[in-house]
Amino acid sequence: MADLYVALVHWPVKNKQGEIVTTSITTIDIHDIARSCRTFGVRAFYIVTPVDALRALARKIIAHWCRGPGANYNPNRKEALDLARLQKTIEGVEIDIEEETGSTPVLVATSAQGLNGASSFAEVRAMLESSDRPHLLILGTGWGLSEQVTEHTNVNLEPIGGADAYNHLSVRAAAAILLDRLKGTR
Repeated sequence: MADLYVALVHWPVKNKQGEIVTTSITTIDIHDIARSCRTFGVRAFYIVTPVDALRALARKIIAHWCRGPGANYNPNRKEALDLARLQKTIEGVEIDIEEETGSTPVLVATSAQGLNGASSFAEVRAMLESSDRPHLLILGTGWGLSEQVTEHTNVNLEPIGGADAYNHLSVRAAAAILLDRLKGTR
């Protein structure tokens, strides 16, 4: 099975008006997505932002739980946050993965609104099961990934469907559902 990586992207993403913006990092996203990544065997969890102060905040949170007092207080949290890495750009994540694995990652975009030519969860799961190349699942914040991201991905993943047309999950909840559908036991 291919190694799966996850990137939580804070730029370039869209705001409610469709403008390209940088969103803030939230501590709960870092904690919860790292825990989901650890649960489903993700190789690394990237937090992507070009803002130095936001990367410094994330670095401080990660250090507290991985090397500071939090490491002894909650070893399970440490184990999850050990997966967290910081990058300025998605391209930096791609370079990091290629240096680590020797292969360029297959870029998999997600969107609650749906993307053109979207592949089903079953199709992407089958790709993971049959490929030797690493895959990078790209999660957007704000109101979703910008087109400058989705135009360069290899695969678009279908949106998570609910009971009706309402589809505005937190990125934390979406990450857990996506990972379960792609890597969970069946």
